Parts: sequence; structure tokens; C-alpha cells
Amino acid sequence: MKNNKKHIFLIGMMGSGKSALAKELASILNYDLIDLDQKIVEKYGKSIERIFLEEGEIVFRGYEAQTARELKISNPTVIATGGGFPVRAENRKWMKKTGKVIWLKCNSGVIFERIKNEDRPLLPKPITVEHIENILNGRTPIYTLADIIINTDRLTPKEAAKKIKSMIK
Repeated sequence: MKNNKKHIFLIGMMGSGKSALAKELASILNYDLIDLDQKIVEKYGKSIERIFLEEGEIVFRGYEAQTARELKISNPTVIATGGGFPVRAENRKWMKKTGKVIWLKCNSGVIFERIKNEDRPLLPKPITVEHIENILNGRTPIYTLADIIINTDRLTPKEAAKKIKSMIK
């Protein structure tokens, strides 16, 4: 990595703002940008939802880990991960070794409002706050291992990016 800068990994639940914030943060830091879910879609030629439906979550998590390891990143990069990416210990170890991990913490009610009209592979229709809470409760102990935790409930992506910039400099 150039200039001893580390990569920045954004983790958190679906709807916490990882993709939108990654764009803003990469822009203000002048870092490269990678959206891991987008890379998976490009590599496998299927939407994330379709991979989950046709092949299941376990296969998807394997694709996710493999795609991450195959990334060719040398410049400092902001990487938006999938919400379940840090669940695998190998992924957590890789992120900690190669960069800073930032948890975009968001409460289940806010997540619900942001994604209630979307199709999300881990959530049945109709989406409920309880479904989101069940996933969040299972992942919170893993997410808390992040280097930085920022609550995105009331922040725009631009506001959150500025706050993160001030925290990492």
C-alpha cells in the first residue's frame, strides 16, 4: 500500500449505508472504491438475491470470501462489504490485517424504514423490524470488534464520511 495508508472496510447491517457512504468517503479521502457485492455480481453474473435463491447463503459466503481475496488492491481503498461478510473469522482476520474496520451502527427501526420496500435475501416478505433485529442481534458481537463504531441513524452519507475522516486522521 502506498504512503503506509491502510484500506478502510465498512461493515454493518443491510441498510446501514455502506455503499452510499463508501462513495462519499472514498471521494473525500481520495481513495479508490470497491463495493464487494458489486464485484460478486460482476464475477458470477448473477444478482446477490439470485445467488441466495439458487445456491444458498453458504455458497454465497464462499463466493464473498473468495472474491475478497482475489481483489487486486494496492492503492488505499474504501471497501464496502456485505452485511454478513465479517461473520467468517477468516474475513475478520483479513480486514484487520489490511486496514481499519468501521462498523456503521444503525438501529433496527431505521434499517427497516430504509429497506422495507426492497428485496433482501435474508429477509422474508413482508420485512419486519423483528426479522432485522434477529439478524442484528446475532451479528452485533462480531460488529463490535471494529476499530471504529459510528452511528449512522441520523447522518447523511456525506455527514458520516466527514465524521469518519476526522476520526481516522
